[in-house]
Amino acid sequence: MTQSAGPPEAEAGGILTIDLSAIVANWRALGARAGNAACAAVVKADAYGCGIEPVVGALAQAGCRTFFVANLTEARRVRAVAADAAVYVLNGLMPGTAGAYLQADLRPVIASFAELDEWRAVCGARGRAALHLDTGMNRLGFPSGAAAELASRVGNDPGVALVMSHFACSEEDHPLNAVQIERFRAIRALFPGIAGSLANSSGIFLGADAHHDLARPGVALYGANPTPGKPNPMRPVVGLQGRIVQVRTVEPGATVGYSATWTAKRPTRLAVVSVGYADGFSRAASASDARPGAEALVAGQRCPLAGRVSMDLMAIDVTDLAESQVTRGDLVTLLGDGIGVDDLAARAGTISYEVLTNLGRRYRRVYCS
Repeated sequence: MTQSAGPPEAEAGGILTIDLSAIVANWRALGARAGNAACAAVVKADAYGCGIEPVVGALAQAGCRTFFVANLTEARRVRAVAADAAVYVLNGLMPGTAGAYLQADLRPVIASFAELDEWRAVCGARGRAALHLDTGMNRLGFPSGAAAELASRVGNDPGVALVMSHFACSEEDHPLNAVQIERFRAIRALFPGIAGSLANSSGIFLGADAHHDLARPGVALYGANPTPGKPNPMRPVVGLQGRIVQVRTVEPGATVGYSATWTAKRPTRLAVVSVGYADGFSRAASASDARPGAEALVAGQRCPLAGRVSMDLMAIDVTDLAESQVTRGDLVTLLGDGIGVDDLAARAGTISYEVLTNLGRRYRRVYCS
C-alpha cells in the first residue's frame, strides 16, 4: 500500500520515497540483536526527517510500545498516533511544563535536581518519568557521582519508570564505551526494580553488557549504518529522485554554478535538476575543480555533480550518456539504488543523521508499507 503527500507528482521537483516496511524490519532486526531487552524507537526530529505520524503508526502497529522524542511538540504528535505508548521526552522538563506532561500522559527525561523537584512538586506520584545520568557524554544528565544521592531521594517512587544514560562513542572502537558500560552498571545497582536503558543504535552492537532492559535505536531504523566500516545490516529506507528541468551544453573552459568553482574540461552536457539545499540536499556535497562532489544515477549510470548545489537546483554532468537517455522531465536518483544516506553524507563531509533530518518539505512524499 502507498500513501502520498505534497505537490502532485507532475509538479514536484523531487520525489521522496519512504519505505515504512523497511523501518519496521529494521526495528525488528535491532530488537532481535538486543537480546532480552525490549526495543523502543527514537522518532525525534520528525522521525529523522521521515515523518512522525506515518513512522509511529507503522511501528505501533508492529508492536513498538515505547518512543523517544526531543520535545513536547513531538511528544504530542506521537501521542495522537499511539494512544497507549510510553512517550519519553529526551530534552527534559522545561520550567513550568510539568502540568502539560501530566495532562497528555507524557514522560520527561529528568536530568537535574531542579527538574526533579519541580516534577514532584507538581505531579507527586501521578506522573511517570525517566532519570538521565551522565556517564561520559557531558551533555545532559545528573553527574554519575550524584547517583547515590539521587537514589536516596527517589527511594521507591513509583513514578520513576526508567533510569538511562547515553553513549558518546558507540559507533567507534573507543575506550570510553567500556567506561560508560561499567559506570552505568554501577548506577543501575542503586535503582533496584527500575528498568535501565543505555544502548542507542550502535550501542546495541556492543553486546549484552550494553543492552539492559530497553534499547532505544534511532538512526539505524532509517537505514543508516550503525556499524561504520562494516557492511550495513540495515535495510535502506529513503529514496530521493530529482526532476531534470533543462539539458544544456557548455564548452571547454566554461564554469558552472556559483563562484565558478567547477570548470568544464571538455564539451560537456549538463542535466539541471530541480533539487537544492532548500530541499535538504547539502551544499557541502557540491563539486569543484579541487574535489569531486556527490553523484546521481541518471538512466542507471552514476554521474557526477558539476559545480555548487544552489538553493533550488543542481547540475549533473551527463556527457557520457547518449542524448536519448537524458530528457527534460526525467527523474534522476539522488538517494537509493546503491546510493545510501551514508554515501551522500561522506561526499558532503557530514553524517547520515544530518542527511536524513534535512530532508525537505517541497518533495512529493510517497510512503510504502
